Amino acid sequence: MSDIHIRSAQPADLPAITEIYRDAVLHGTATYEIDPPDLTEMTNRFHSLKSDGFPYVVAEQNGEVIGYAYASYFRARPAYWWMVEDSIYIAPEAKGKGLGKILIQRLIDDCTALGFRQFIAVIGDGHEGSASVRLHTKAGFRHCGKIEASGFKHGRWLDTVLMQLDMNGGAATLPDRAPLK
Repeated sequence: MSDIHIRSAQPADLPAITEIYRDAVLHGTATYEIDPPDLTEMTNRFHSLKSDGFPYVVAEQNGEVIGYAYASYFRARPAYWWMVEDSIYIAPEAKGKGLGKILIQRLIDDCTALGFRQFIAVIGDGHEGSASVRLHTKAGFRHCGKIEASGFKHGRWLDTVLMQLDMNGGAATLPDRAPLK
């Protein structure tokens, strides 16, 4: 995938982002949404994250958006301000080609530069062999929890796996400031 370009997402990317996510909602189990959000809702989500300063990137190949990723607060309360959660979605035709690795590394680099201390992956349908669990393991995340039967989608119960990556020394030192505040 040497012809892949990773860049900051722009509003013009939102129709492609919306379609990639639509496929994930309708056919996948990584997200527990049942009804795909429309372009207006995805636009609102995008602007909310970007206005707060979170990284939101797209992977482009031959001028087409084939994947996207962003970071967001794990939880909004102030004590969580040093922890982010990732979201990565890839177009069906681009899966299995190493794009997830490129996107997750970009998010790790961006979130490290912003000063975050912990990166959390909340992985729907997080069985051991899932692509997302394998991706996060290769990126250095460690298992830190499992919520059994946390979602019901496509006729079956799904577990949620939590994985965590320390950044910027993790909990070894006190922070000097909140990353985005």
